[in-house]
Parts: sequence; C-alpha cells; structure tokens
Amino acid sequence: MNAFVEWASQPWPWYIAGPIIGLMVPLHLLLLNRTFGVSSSFRHTCAALVPNSLPFFDYDWKAESWNLLFVLGIMIGAFLAAAFFSTGEAIALSDAAVARMQELGLTDLSGQHPKELFGWNQLTQGKTLLMVLGGGFLVGFGTRYAGGCTSGHAIMGLSHFQWPSLIAVLGFFTGGLLVSWGLLPLLLS
Repeated sequence: MNAFVEWASQPWPWYIAGPIIGLMVPLHLLLLNRTFGVSSSFRHTCAALVPNSLPFFDYDWKAESWNLLFVLGIMIGAFLAAAFFSTGEAIALSDAAVARMQELGLTDLSGQHPKELFGWNQLTQGKTLLMVLGGGFLVGFGTRYAGGCTSGHAIMGLSHFQWPSLIAVLGFFTGGLLVSWGLLPLLLS
C-alpha cells in the first residue's frame, strides 16, 4: 500500500494526465450519453434541497443526479488526497514563480497556497475577503453568464468545436492574465 501511496502522490506528467482527462469527454458521450461538466451541479443541488417555485429550479433534477454523484466523488477524492496522499511538501514552483510571488510580498509558500493571503488568520483582512468573496462571486457569475465553467468549455466545448467555448476560453485566459499581472499587484501593494 505504501508503494501505491508514493506512486499516487507524485505529479503525473502532462502526457499521461492530459489524455486521461481528455478521454472523459468521449467516455461520457459514448457510455452515458451525457456531456462532461460540473458547473450545473450547484443548480441541481439547489433544486433538490431548496423547495421553491422559481422557474429556474423547476425541472427534473433527478435526471441529472449522476452529476451530483460525480461532484460527491470529487469531494471524497479531495479529502482522501489531502488526508492520506499529501506529503506535506510545498508545491514545486519554478524559480521565476517564487521570485514573482516574493516581489508581491508573498514569502510563506510552504503549503498549498500563500499563507499571507489564504491563512485562517487572514480571513478578517479586507483584501482577503475581497479576493475570496469577490473572486467567488465573479467566478460564479462568469460561469453562469458563459454557460459553463473553464474546464467545461475548455475540455468539453472545444472538443466539440463550439465557437462560444473558444470565445469563453479566450475570455477566461485573458481575464486570468489581467488579474494576475494587473489587479493582483494592486491588491497586494
């Protein structure tokens, strides 16, 4: 078992992980006749748990229950990875990434995220609340506005040659670059 844990804990190269992720698209289509994605799972959860008469939640959510099981599997997998497969080592970052973060004042890179931004003691700080709550709102709004999340558009939409997915993915990457190189330095200064 220790050999498996050691093997599973190591980063997988792109040429193995990428095709595995990419094969999810045709497998979902061929075996389940479903498109691959999870951004609609929040809607399904609300429709299942919050009884109301809003037209947005008035649909047969049980037909999409596979999606809820998929998300539950993601959460269980994340718990197992954190509890049993984590080595406790810092994420391997390039020297350029470490230097860039240090320029922004982020020096504690010992865990999965910079402690100066996302440590428990930082949740009372205005800039952390702005980034967490504001970022969460923008991601949720953007996902709804774009008709899917980044992975749904990038993996599923692009594999179907959908023009709106290409536009959405270009927007996601452009927004990420603008925030990373423009807004984040302003927030951290």
